[in-house]
Amino acid sequence: MGLIRKLKGITPKLGKDCFVAENATLIGRITAGNQCSFWYNCVLRGDVNDLILGDRVNIQDGAVLHGTFEQSPTRIGNDVTIGHNAIVHGCVLHDNVLIGMGAIVMDNAVVPSGTIVAAGAVVLENQILEPNCIYAGTPAKKVKELDPNTSPEILKGIAAKYVMYSGWYASGE
Repeated sequence: MGLIRKLKGITPKLGKDCFVAENATLIGRITAGNQCSFWYNCVLRGDVNDLILGDRVNIQDGAVLHGTFEQSPTRIGNDVTIGHNAIVHGCVLHDNVLIGMGAIVMDNAVVPSGTIVAAGAVVLENQILEPNCIYAGTPAKKVKELDPNTSPEILKGIAAKYVMYSGWYASGE
């Protein structure tokens, strides 16, 4: 199990069946739901504000989650995938969202359900995205609308795969 560190009397709280890689770092004001996974070299630093995660959230290798002191917590819904080396900072990610590899989501941004933020995209501070769309670029702009009947199911499927992958590590096989 990774580094799960108490800070200022607060220890991260994890739901049932969570996977924490050996070198993942979780500090302070973190509340995670069930079946979340925290992959290699990810850092969740709940030192200056809350990090609140729903069920089946996967934080992939090298990703960083943080908030802004006394201003912006980070709130993440259910079935959310945060790709390798992404930065999620003081924002809101609703259910069924994918944040691509190396993407950045800044303070007070809102990413609604069914939305994909493409690899390397930068969602600016206070930017509010539309649901069921793909955003790409710097700054992030809408590049494609998705079918609202299928995009949440596709994104739930990605999150479900990470629950399966974490089971491989938990079983040691």
